[in-house]
Amino acid sequence: MIGKQLKHYQIEEILGKGGMGVVYRALDTKLQRRVALKILPEEFTSNADRRRRFLREARSAGSLTHPAIAQIYDVDEVDGVTFMAMELVEGRTVSDLIAARELDVLAAVEIARQVAQGLQKAHEAGIVHRDIKSDNIMVTSDGHAKILDFGLAKLMEPEGAGVDARSETMTMAGTQAGVVMGTVAFMSPEQARAQAVDHRSDIFSLGVVLYHMAAGQLPFSGNSPIDTMHAIAYEETRPVTQVRANLPTGLQRVISRCLRKRPEDRYDDARQLTEALKLVQDEIESGVSIKVPLVERLREGLGSIRDLEPRRLTWIVAGITAAIVLFYLIFSRWDLWLIIVIGFAAWCGYRRVKNRPQKLLRRFAARIKKMPEVRIISRRDREVTVIVDRAVANTYVRINAAMDRLNQKRYFGTPYTVSVRDDIPPEEFKALLRGTVLHVREDVLQERV
Repeated sequence: MIGKQLKHYQIEEILGKGGMGVVYRALDTKLQRRVALKILPEEFTSNADRRRRFLREARSAGSLTHPAIAQIYDVDEVDGVTFMAMELVEGRTVSDLIAARELDVLAAVEIARQVAQGLQKAHEAGIVHRDIKSDNIMVTSDGHAKILDFGLAKLMEPEGAGVDARSETMTMAGTQAGVVMGTVAFMSPEQARAQAVDHRSDIFSLGVVLYHMAAGQLPFSGNSPIDTMHAIAYEETRPVTQVRANLPTGLQRVISRCLRKRPEDRYDDARQLTEALKLVQDEIESGVSIKVPLVERLREGLGSIRDLEPRRLTWIVAGITAAIVLFYLIFSRWDLWLIIVIGFAAWCGYRRVKNRPQKLLRRFAARIKKMPEVRIISRRDREVTVIVDRAVANTYVRINAAMDRLNQKRYFGTPYTVSVRDDIPPEEFKALLRGTVLHVREDVLQERV
């Protein structure tokens, strides 16, 4: 392409390659300015509907003007080549800066704050980026952050949501691991599940970037894109303050809220996130911990109840019950029967809450075993293994959707995880049968006999 011309853009040299295309330095011969010209891969633009959606969204994104957003000048198609002409940003990506260990905590928070301001501008215009990641944030030589590639994520996004969309997402992750692995690590849970996304998906992804900058490693990772998506959807990440010493507690609080699995538990908008990041900056610069408002502390406390382990929940319930009984003994007359009734009611309530995960798991198994391809459902601790005749995308989606519903109804503790397998060594197969088996298909039992 070097030396060729697309419309009035004269291509001069290659700047880089990625899963979403090749970027060239080009001269805009009309305005006599240098631009970054991204040529999009044919496999992403051959579908007419997807290309049409992308062109519509990218042109919309071209109307955005903000210091933290790389300007889109032009989006067009010439002789079957789809391209995007963008502001040429001289600098290095956040990913490069992390690899070179050139970011301290204060710089990381400042970059995140600038990006959050840019996202707020886009979200107010009704535009969601969908692909915020360390490679899509450029830092100029004078320290300004620029968000790249607004609109490009439409090429990677299936039309609609639900089973069909999830199947397409999983297929892309499975067949293009080298292309999409970087993007997958920054997905929000709703993207990993191919559900509808809004501006809060960008907030989650920015939380991943902030964690990446502060800790030097990603919060969610796996041996394959599917494993990574599973971690994003179900697993809690290790607190950044445990990964790297001497980080402010306020930073962990901000990251934790960004990385909540449910969108409604995250910041309401990027403006709120910007304000929270400013408080963290003040905490770092002053060396004094910022007092968190009571309402915020209550919200965080209530939001963390779902993640309590049964043992901790037991002590909390016991403590509350003891406090009620003590209060009654001090301020009321002695009534043994009433104390017994209160204690029995508390015990029944505790038993109901404690046993709920097992009941939900039995319902999960009852629903899944109706699928004819399911051979065995086995459990070890919080991990459920489903052995099937043949693991296709639709099977994976249906089983994970059922596990989604189970985890949404739980009261406390670590979420259950599920793995779907169709190729398992005989020794491991026998070990599964010796474990906690929730279901074995009849013909499998006959084979064993």
